Amino acid sequence: MSAWIVILWILAIFVAPIILGQFIARATKMKDDSGRFSTVLVLLAIFLAPFASQLIHGEKLSDAFRLGIDLAGGTNLVYQADTEQAEESGKEVNGQSMDELVRAITRRVNPSGTEEVTVRQVGDDRVEIIIPGADPDYVQAMKKQITNLGSLEFGILASRHDNQHQSLIARAEASGEDVYDGTEKRAQWVPVARTQTADGQSELKDITGGPNDVMREREVDGQTIREFLIVLDPPEQRVDGSFLVNSRPTMDPNSGISIGFTFNAQGGFRFQNLTNRYQPKKDGNTYRLAAILDGKIHSAPNINAVIAQDGIITGDFTNDEVTEMVSVLNSGALELPLIKEPISEYTISPLLGVDVQEKGKMAITVAAVTVLAFMFVYYWVAGLIANMSLIVNVGLILGAMALFDATFTLPGLAGLVLTIGMAVDANVLIFERMREELEKGSSLRLSIHNGFSKAFSTIIDANLTTLITAVILYARGTEQVKGFAALLIIGIIMSMFSALYFGRLMFDLFERMKWLSAKSMLGKSMVATTNWNFVGKQALATIASLALIIGGMAALFSRGSDNLDIDFTGGSMVTFQFQDDPGIDETRQSLQAEFGNDMTVEQLIVPGIVEGEPEQKFFRLRTKNEDTAEVRKLVNKAFETSGHELTKVSMEFGDIATIPAAPEEEAAEGTAARANADLFAGGSQVKLTFSDEVTTTIIEDEFKEAYAGVVGNDNVDGDNLASLFTVTGTEGSGLDAKDSAVKRFSVAELKVRKELPTDQVRQTLVDMQQMMAERPVLDEVNTFSSAVAGEAKMSALMAILLSLAAIIGYVWFRFQKIAYGLAAVIALIHDVLCVLGLVAIASLLSTTPLGPILGLVDFKINLPMIAAFLTIIGYSLNDTIVVFDRIREVKGKNPELTEDIINRSLNQTLSRTLLTSFTTLIVVAILYVLGGEGLHGFAFCLVTGVAIGTYSSIYVASPVLLRLANPKKPTPKETMPVQA
Repeated sequence: MSAWIVILWILAIFVAPIILGQFIARATKMKDDSGRFSTVLVLLAIFLAPFASQLIHGEKLSDAFRLGIDLAGGTNLVYQADTEQAEESGKEVNGQSMDELVRAITRRVNPSGTEEVTVRQVGDDRVEIIIPGADPDYVQAMKKQITNLGSLEFGILASRHDNQHQSLIARAEASGEDVYDGTEKRAQWVPVARTQTADGQSELKDITGGPNDVMREREVDGQTIREFLIVLDPPEQRVDGSFLVNSRPTMDPNSGISIGFTFNAQGGFRFQNLTNRYQPKKDGNTYRLAAILDGKIHSAPNINAVIAQDGIITGDFTNDEVTEMVSVLNSGALELPLIKEPISEYTISPLLGVDVQEKGKMAITVAAVTVLAFMFVYYWVAGLIANMSLIVNVGLILGAMALFDATFTLPGLAGLVLTIGMAVDANVLIFERMREELEKGSSLRLSIHNGFSKAFSTIIDANLTTLITAVILYARGTEQVKGFAALLIIGIIMSMFSALYFGRLMFDLFERMKWLSAKSMLGKSMVATTNWNFVGKQALATIASLALIIGGMAALFSRGSDNLDIDFTGGSMVTFQFQDDPGIDETRQSLQAEFGNDMTVEQLIVPGIVEGEPEQKFFRLRTKNEDTAEVRKLVNKAFETSGHELTKVSMEFGDIATIPAAPEEEAAEGTAARANADLFAGGSQVKLTFSDEVTTTIIEDEFKEAYAGVVGNDNVDGDNLASLFTVTGTEGSGLDAKDSAVKRFSVAELKVRKELPTDQVRQTLVDMQQMMAERPVLDEVNTFSSAVAGEAKMSALMAILLSLAAIIGYVWFRFQKIAYGLAAVIALIHDVLCVLGLVAIASLLSTTPLGPILGLVDFKINLPMIAAFLTIIGYSLNDTIVVFDRIREVKGKNPELTEDIINRSLNQTLSRTLLTSFTTLIVVAILYVLGGEGLHGFAFCLVTGVAIGTYSSIYVASPVLLRLANPKKPTPKETMPVQA
């Protein structure tokens, strides 16, 4: 972007709005408010800039957003852990290391928690990553982020002038291998990194050896490899990336753009010791410090001074390299290395069909329009101002989401409309306060002033408690919870700004311009003054709440794992292809006959390898059934009579030959190629030919299954078997595919170590040939983990518990009594338990005649429903704080909290409670009735949650507060006149 364009953007976003604000202030004779007009216009310009950019470039406004997999599809990648490299580095591929790997990848691809990326373990040693959107450049960048090991180490180049290095150098040069003392590695050969040239080729970075350095060069696959011998400290003294506090792009005066880093105290201490031990000698000889990123030397400067916690890594980096490496280093190194090429890569069609998407969008539109119409009809001119505030609110939220590159899902869009319904609450609070002032006989200007000032503390308290909750959820929650929390934080801030700042400005403008009057401002209240004894119904309310909670929990526990969607249970997955194209709806219908509703189906697309070649369509089934053998049989059975035949691939194999030992001259070189050749020397090799292209992973899986049938499952060690053979593609499109692309082959070479007898290999190939001829090719028949790992579930639970504790603390601080905080939290727990129970009860009732009437289905708790539960917490808390604030006001300096004070407060806030609940219920009810299956479970939770939240703020939170505030003595009653 040129400097002129940057200047124009600055003028458009900052200067022009300020000038326009001053012009509006003068035109409306509100010169003192020019700053307020300018502030609003500047903020609108900042957050609407992404949309202006889209229009300037002739693109759709919707392209400013990244849509989730449910709306736009995305890319599905499956990677495999590199077990050989892991073993070489002393790491074991097990459940714990795979969990660490999943978390590290998640931090890389979803650092903010708003990307809606799914990362989960598949099988024993594979990881599945689902990225929303299918932009090739973005996916390619993500691939680099995913597979980049992200390891950082510092080591000393072996130096011939150092007497202590002499024996290590001699041993390394004699053997050509790394040097060990027992099991401890003392020195290793490390290659120099390569960099991209302007013509797209790669060349070695400019790191050359001096007379005292130990260096060698050799040819591997036509490329020159330059390696230096690095001396390693004992493990307890080594300096690596585990001590990093942060890394960042920086500029070095000599080398240009570089990577700056900061260690923690322990890392700084180790780095200081390392550089202190290798200071320049008196004879002028110096030592070189190698900065090793992902096992490659990127720079090796001389050590001239002691370095502690801060340093710079130079190395002729490009801007893209520095950006990528900084991101990877800050995310942490991968616990296990990954094979660079994905096992599979598919483009996923949108998970929700076009009809479901259209239903959801229509419901969202109808709900938004209905709320705006209701506000205008009920509040007249004030309603018009409220609608202007709501539109500004939504515009700011959408702009923030576009600026932060957050991902929108259908439930996320519904949540945005729900934000409209909930944002009405602030306006209702203000308007009802204004109505009270007008009824007292205050002037229009004074009513506006007092309406805002009296509602201010209530709005701040209600939103601040929810904001604290959202911040803790974002800081401590899982990635799924973080996404919700980020949207909630943005929504709260924008809602408060639009209602309190923009709304007040519009009222002042309308009043100054005489566009409103006392009669036209608010219209007529439809909620009459009440004097109901709410506390007197406490016993009945307690019985009703306990009955619902006990009944709901009984239904919940009776359903067991049936309550949970595949998001939480995990299960099995299988990928298959048809010879024709039945479409996803027909495919789903056939599979439901065998698997029921506990499954999902995704349509996958593989683009043609060359231009003009048609794309291939696959389907992936996910089911809770973890028996992969049974899943395979049920898939075959599901399509036996469907009229659609699954694709089969036949195999032919040639003569089985013995692999000779490596020639003497090659054996003398001591290379990795020789070691690999020796590994299979004396074993078997055979050519495999397939009727259609397949991946080497499919070949390996088919061979393993056939071998298990030959020797018996009990005699097969899966990990050991995988190390006894290798498959290499020799013909097919995979030879021309990019390094990071899935490779498919029509011909492959199978090599087997001599530990597997030739007769067993032959019988395995015969069985494999027969199996592939008789049954369809089912790719990736494997188990997959929950989208939310066990540790992540605990993290989310801890975040929620911390949020509840923070609510107690803040409400205690604001209301001066812990009873207020405890009562609010008890009401929240009540609401969540009630809604959770209602989900289970509704699922049981879905099979009865009542089910279709009420639109009930077999609800499964999934990630969007978790977002709904968190929304309920925010809504209920908001409702409760408003009531508590009025209780505090009515109580005044009265030392006792009485039933009469509670009842007066509830009656005075009843109009606000009913209006807010009504507008929110309008939204969620429309989403429930019209939203289709994409929003049904989400909307059901919100419908019941809003109703329960309204009930609990009146019949749970306030009576509990009364009981906690007067724990030992009977509640005194007073006869105080009820105020409207």
